[in-house]
Amino acid sequence: MNIKESFNLIKDVLSNRNILSISLTTSLWSLIQMGWNPFWPKYMKDYLGATAIGIGLVSSITTAENMIFQLPGGILADRYGRKRIIVWGTLLRVFSPLIYLLAPSWEWVILGAVFNGMASLYMPAFTSIVADSMPERRRGTGYGAYSMITSLPQAFSPIIGGVVMDRYGYVEGVKTFLSIQIAVCLLMVYIRWRYTEETLKTRVTSRGSGRSLRLDAQVMRGFPSSIKVMMIVSVLGSVSIRLVMDFTNLYALEVVKITNTQLGLVQSLVGLISSVLALPGGMLSDRYGRKGNIMLSRLTTPITQWLMTVAFNFESYLAIRSLNGVGLALGGGGMYTGGPSWNALIADIVPQEKRGTVFGAMSTITAIFGAPSSIIGGWLWDTISRQAPFHLSGILGLIGAIIFWIGVKEPRREV
Repeated sequence: MNIKESFNLIKDVLSNRNILSISLTTSLWSLIQMGWNPFWPKYMKDYLGATAIGIGLVSSITTAENMIFQLPGGILADRYGRKRIIVWGTLLRVFSPLIYLLAPSWEWVILGAVFNGMASLYMPAFTSIVADSMPERRRGTGYGAYSMITSLPQAFSPIIGGVVMDRYGYVEGVKTFLSIQIAVCLLMVYIRWRYTEETLKTRVTSRGSGRSLRLDAQVMRGFPSSIKVMMIVSVLGSVSIRLVMDFTNLYALEVVKITNTQLGLVQSLVGLISSVLALPGGMLSDRYGRKGNIMLSRLTTPITQWLMTVAFNFESYLAIRSLNGVGLALGGGGMYTGGPSWNALIADIVPQEKRGTVFGAMSTITAIFGAPSSIIGGWLWDTISRQAPFHLSGILGLIGAIIFWIGVKEPRREV
């Protein structure tokens, strides 16, 4: 594919109304969230009185809520359409930053985490609407474009957030970002309601809803073998990432001893790498296949988790996190459930009318097993060593990569 063909392909993908509207609104949300989120564990620890186990507990509750709502969200998206679920889920999202803003102690954050998990019911609809909006030969590019646009804020807002935290302190800085995020979320509800177009034209009526639920259960039992293997890999990835998810930035601040501004700079660079490489990664998966991209991603991420424990200054931490950013950009989801190449492979295997259910089921199953991991990570941090969660995370991630390579077969795709 020459440069002109690549440019035309990118232009065609970004001209899709659904991909553009959900990408831009998600990007707007991330622009604000990534200004305060890297510093949230430190804020909880120093100003809301949370221990490492308490931080892990809040994360586990969020994961448990994902478990409860993503599968129903996927089923509803297949039954009633993608747009309706996306709009209502976005409206639920506003309550989380509002509660965080008003929380007098870390226990109140639990309620915010519950609403944050409830809002995840629209994630399967999100993933499905991207797949529905693109032909099979361009799904990787479509997911890559979505990932590129939504990752761009991570190249700018963390460094701004770091400067704000260093200058004004955690309390004023975090609360300012949260206040802005509430307003942004309300704007997102309007944009998604006004500009998103429904892609699922054939829907089940309420009269046949009971039968539909039984059919969905049969579909879940009859998943293709590759999907079942991907669920196992996703479970291992979920456990792996949640062991360290809440402690990576805390490790950088308290062990490596970098400043808030330096942490923001690292987050920004990782976001820039992911943004720049996401679209080419998706295009490569369309041209050469999904499996290679996914494998490289799932190898790179656990290796960088292990390397994290040998970081000794800002420069070494920056190099390790940059390598992690390359792995994320390849589209295999790293140790997360999704990712451009990962989601495109699922869409290649699963027919349109069942995608919401499959995406929701995969998220739910991974959440069931991943929910306790943040608490385990906090326990390892407090009782064994600060390096222990990262070591275990790396081992589990590598095991998942091996299982993926052996057990998943990529289907033949249209040219």
